[in-house]
Amino acid sequence: MPQRKNTFSFRRRRAAQRVVHKAWAWIQRTGSVTAEHPAGFRFGSIGEATRLAFPLGTVFGEPWIHLGSHCIIAEQVTLTAGLMPDLDLGPDPILRVGDGVVLGRGSHVIADTTVTIGRDCYFGPYVYVTSTNHSYDDPHEPIGRQWPRMEPVEIGPGCWIGTGAVILPGARIGRNVVVAAGAVVRGVVPDHAVVAGAPARVVRRWTPDDGWQPPLRTPAPVPIPQGTTPEQLRALAELDADGVARLAELEAEG
Repeated sequence: MPQRKNTFSFRRRRAAQRVVHKAWAWIQRTGSVTAEHPAGFRFGSIGEATRLAFPLGTVFGEPWIHLGSHCIIAEQVTLTAGLMPDLDLGPDPILRVGDGVVLGRGSHVIADTTVTIGRDCYFGPYVYVTSTNHSYDDPHEPIGRQWPRMEPVEIGPGCWIGTGAVILPGARIGRNVVVAAGAVVRGVVPDHAVVAGAPARVVRRWTPDDGWQPPLRTPAPVPIPQGTTPEQLRALAELDADGVARLAELEAEG
């Protein structure tokens, strides 16, 4: 026979859940880092409306980290400048993040030498950007004990970096580039390209003369007209195929 539910215990559990979730939401809001509430971090600069979500990942070398305005740094994102904490890295910034950058949950940006991320770049979760790679020149010495190689990394403005992508030392990614999920990027990537694979290669590119080559398989999305209200969008979402066809006829008629 099924046991009867204990109504009192059930209600108590629900109440406890609400308390826990409200408390966690308060902790997240209070623990986030902004220019007004830096939580003890000494960033070289942190712009207006930029927020690092709580809980943070590993953060050190922050005096050499410059964050632009209106950036969103998601939970568990690691930002480091230098090989280890408490080093003097000189007068110039090491890690520069432009305005409007979004770094997805669990991403890592490891700047042992210069790393630059241009404005309006969007990173999916768990992207890994590093300016340092292990060396293995000496076959007799453990790889982890050999001095690493460092090369600057530059990611141009307007890029989309897919989930789990890896950007290796020396990578120079152009403007408005799409890096596919799981891609491993090294070397130079031209402007307006789509790269995929490990190692990543250009699979599509736009030029003024030829447009997208190979051609896009789907039409470009139509932007929502300015001034459209939420009520109008909800009404459109409820239309069936016949309603959409009728709207298209009305638009064609003028």
